[in-house]
Amino acid sequence: MSEITIGLGNNDVKTRLDADSNFIGFWEKQAKNLSWFSSWEKTLDWNPPFAKWFVGGKINASYNALDIHQKDKSDKPAILWEGENGESKILTYKDMWVQVQKLANVLKSLGVQKGDRVTIYLPMIPELPISMLACARIGATHTVIFSGFSASAIKDRIDDSKSKVVITADGGYRRGSVISLKEIIDEAIKDSKSVKNVIVVERTKTKIKMSSKDLFWNALLDNASDICPPEKLDSTHPLFILYTSGTTGKPKGVLHGTGGYLTHLHSTFKWAFDIKDSDVYFCTADIGWVTGHSYVVYAPLLHGATQVMYEGAPDFPDASRMWNILHKYKVTIFYTTPTALRMFMRFGDDIPNSFDLSSLRLLGSVGEPINPEVWKWYFKIIGKEKCPIIDTWWQTETGGMLISALPGLETIPLKPGSGTRPIPGLQISVVDDDGKDVSANTKGYLVIKNPWPGMLLTLWGDDKKYRDVYWSKYKDCYYPGDYALKDSDGYLWLLGRADDVLKVAGHRIGTAELESCIVSHPDVAESAVCGIPDQLKGEVIIVFAVLKQNTTLDVKTLEKELITKIRNDIGAIATPKEIYFVTKLPKTRSGKIMRRLLKAISSNETIGDVSTLEDGAAVSEIQSTLEELKKSIKLRSEF
Repeated sequence: MSEITIGLGNNDVKTRLDADSNFIGFWEKQAKNLSWFSSWEKTLDWNPPFAKWFVGGKINASYNALDIHQKDKSDKPAILWEGENGESKILTYKDMWVQVQKLANVLKSLGVQKGDRVTIYLPMIPELPISMLACARIGATHTVIFSGFSASAIKDRIDDSKSKVVITADGGYRRGSVISLKEIIDEAIKDSKSVKNVIVVERTKTKIKMSSKDLFWNALLDNASDICPPEKLDSTHPLFILYTSGTTGKPKGVLHGTGGYLTHLHSTFKWAFDIKDSDVYFCTADIGWVTGHSYVVYAPLLHGATQVMYEGAPDFPDASRMWNILHKYKVTIFYTTPTALRMFMRFGDDIPNSFDLSSLRLLGSVGEPINPEVWKWYFKIIGKEKCPIIDTWWQTETGGMLISALPGLETIPLKPGSGTRPIPGLQISVVDDDGKDVSANTKGYLVIKNPWPGMLLTLWGDDKKYRDVYWSKYKDCYYPGDYALKDSDGYLWLLGRADDVLKVAGHRIGTAELESCIVSHPDVAESAVCGIPDQLKGEVIIVFAVLKQNTTLDVKTLEKELITKIRNDIGAIATPKEIYFVTKLPKTRSGKIMRRLLKAISSNETIGDVSTLEDGAAVSEIQSTLEELKKSIKLRSEF
């Protein structure tokens, strides 16, 4: 893989050396970049697998995000908000500070106390970060639920957290339609014993039913005091619960603290984005997911940054929306997902090339491994070959970035498709089944061998599950469940989830590896693969591919070329049984492909819950495509 050396001129070797020699002392130094009411007595209390950082220290997330900026940045824009319907709004750091204190007083008046939980179910509007920071100000633990979840999913989360108050909206805009958020909440809490009040933001002005426990946001804030001193909280005080779910079982409530989490975010945001006071930052993540918590709400505000916040779908009303936003607000730092980039690639180069993107100086990727072809397109077409790309790896559970190039700290060669190296102070290895480090360029399991400040405290109400899920595979090592390899230069390459593995005739094939191979074909924009049961081979591979709009090849030629490419790049064992060409893939509103739906459709199984699906038309199209093509399609073994 070719290397590209491009950086921002920083090369702080000492930071790396300090971190490697004494990671506890290193993080203690980083924590001093925050504002503490009182210092800690112990930097790290490590009782594997439980870590407590900056024990005894007193801090407040809202104070660090807003109060510290009031002297010199009160009039600086904090949020440049763009509504899907064309509305726009600017909130300064003073605006945010005033609104947060008002809402904090409202919550206190409704009986919310330190340690209580508040559920937030809002679209991407400024009231969402305001709600989070108001909870943080009084020591309430917020639990944000993505505004695409169903009433049943919300009920499970509210019942588990025992939230006292819910903050929602009358509705939210998505692709020109109104999602009835208040109606969904009404259904979710109809039998709730914990919820005492529902605060309703009037976003769409649609008609809703209001009960005695329902209160309008504006009326409450109009009568509230704008002075609410921040609570002095323990560093280990729970800041938020964020539920993460798999294909089975109840969602896991990931619990994050305050002091360690903020230290991690403050450091990684500075190192990764080299943030400057003049920057305009834009992360496309929904706040309902951890990227939105960490790198839309907390990290940018800790640094007093100006950021764009966008309400709607990235390709609504058309595929030019993202590039128009970058152009309009003169965005300098853009942080998005490989899934979104693959979608944009599908529409060709002419659309982004028609906008002035010259303000960009740094690009980022998050959410899944970025394949080299997409990396190169991002670098060439969006960054005009002048912007470094940081390919970041981390999880809901890790709190913040753990693997990334760090232009704000050091200049190193970039390799398209590699996340490069761990952040300072982190010991990450690639090991075999026995926990032994594998040799260079050998596929293995990613493990983290020491605690870090942003790590979760535990799973809400379930310490045993926390141990079993993350710490049982290897002794005193955090196991994230990902495949990876480390090359001869020490660069890490993420190869997808270890549980996203197809077993064909006894061979294990990673879905990420196969999908990357397919997308590297010049006519393919997106791809998803799944395995369906087969009596002979255990599983056979089914491929779904979305073609670029400018492709000129016929379907039969494309099928043959893809089969040949898969056999050459991966091996004959990875030859798919069937390839289907579709115009879209079923995705969640955060951009993740719902492979379980593809598998269910291909296997004629029940589809299940699709409440987070971005566009149900994708499922209908794939179903009809399968029905039509299964009548005539043949096994690809003749190719």
